[in-house]
Amino acid sequence: MMNDLANFLQFSSWPPRLDWLFWASLIMVAAGLLGEFVNRRLGLPRVVGYSVIGMLLAALGHGIFANGALDGRLRLVVDLALALLLFEMGSRVHLRWLRNNKALLWSSAAEAVASFVVVGYGLTLLGVAPLMAMSCAVLTLASSAAVIGRVGSELQAAGQVSERMVALAALNTIYGVLAHKLLMGWLQLDQKGDWLEAIAQPLYAFAGSIVVAIVLARLTAWLMRRLDLRNENSVLMLLGLVLVALSVARVFNLSTLLVPLLAGMVLRNTTERPWVWPRHFGTAGGVLVLMLFVVVGSAWTLQALATGVVLALGLLLLRLLGKAVALVGLARVSGIDARQGIALAVCLSPLSGTTLVLYSEVQARHPDIAAVLAPVILSTIALMELVGPIAVQWALRLAGEHQPHTSHSEAKR
Repeated sequence: MMNDLANFLQFSSWPPRLDWLFWASLIMVAAGLLGEFVNRRLGLPRVVGYSVIGMLLAALGHGIFANGALDGRLRLVVDLALALLLFEMGSRVHLRWLRNNKALLWSSAAEAVASFVVVGYGLTLLGVAPLMAMSCAVLTLASSAAVIGRVGSELQAAGQVSERMVALAALNTIYGVLAHKLLMGWLQLDQKGDWLEAIAQPLYAFAGSIVVAIVLARLTAWLMRRLDLRNENSVLMLLGLVLVALSVARVFNLSTLLVPLLAGMVLRNTTERPWVWPRHFGTAGGVLVLMLFVVVGSAWTLQALATGVVLALGLLLLRLLGKAVALVGLARVSGIDARQGIALAVCLSPLSGTTLVLYSEVQARHPDIAAVLAPVILSTIALMELVGPIAVQWALRLAGEHQPHTSHSEAKR
């Protein structure tokens, strides 16, 4: 009877099969609801709720690495969301401030070098092979633009620590991508023994990314001089420009992380007018950012966690130690006190989407090395997806630069 009814109603099959669109929509609804719950009831950043949904998917065997590699469609979601966040972050970096405060620039370099050295050397003391330890140090060099940008925006953070957090996160993303390109060149040299290719590939990727970033910044400035960015249609055109540049970067094998970040920096520092647009480029960008945290939250497997969680904890502690030593040591020279230096180090501790992108590139070109790195890197991402946003929130409160959380019931009263 049911089959006859299904045929009469022209169902394609019975029982009906729910496609990927249904499940993706259901995941977005669940993530949005849980994000609001943890924010209103627990006072935590909304991204914690988004990440928990991703972690539940991974625990049920539906994580993005359940089949061994990051699916191309999900990688596109990650690239698109990170492009928006990195463009926004770059547009907040004042290069004149860095020129006037050389100690801040030295602090940035010192925390990156200290993080790399302490993680690399510390992991070798824990029994990790030198090449693997160096690779872990490179992949975890950059701070998470997604976590920092979203939590800082949600808390309406403002002050010395907040501004330095954005500037240093942008700079160590550049350091991290450059170090990653050099690592890829080294691995290529180790496999093929071709010095020319090992040197040319990083130079090409870095130079090409700069060129595309400058073009994107120029086109964006031209568009913004003629349109009101408070208009939804204008914002969609700006979003389209960023996505076109991202597509060009993907086609020509350039850095999908550097292009939007550098474009935002060029735009901010070559135009006098302060540009303002809706956060995450409006609703469309907000959906992408939500999906980013769900996807990254699912970037682990039970096997990886069981194998690598201890080393991952060691890596995170070593990384935080390196950042804290450098930033607290140079705090007074750069114009902040020790408490603010500690807060800044904690703010720079999250890692997630950027590390996932860099790891997936290693996996695509050197799967044997990625297989060895997977337990530590994926466990690190899993841990920081939950701890990272809470750590940034705590650090901004320590620095006194957050807006007090107001519950929904209090807001009504």
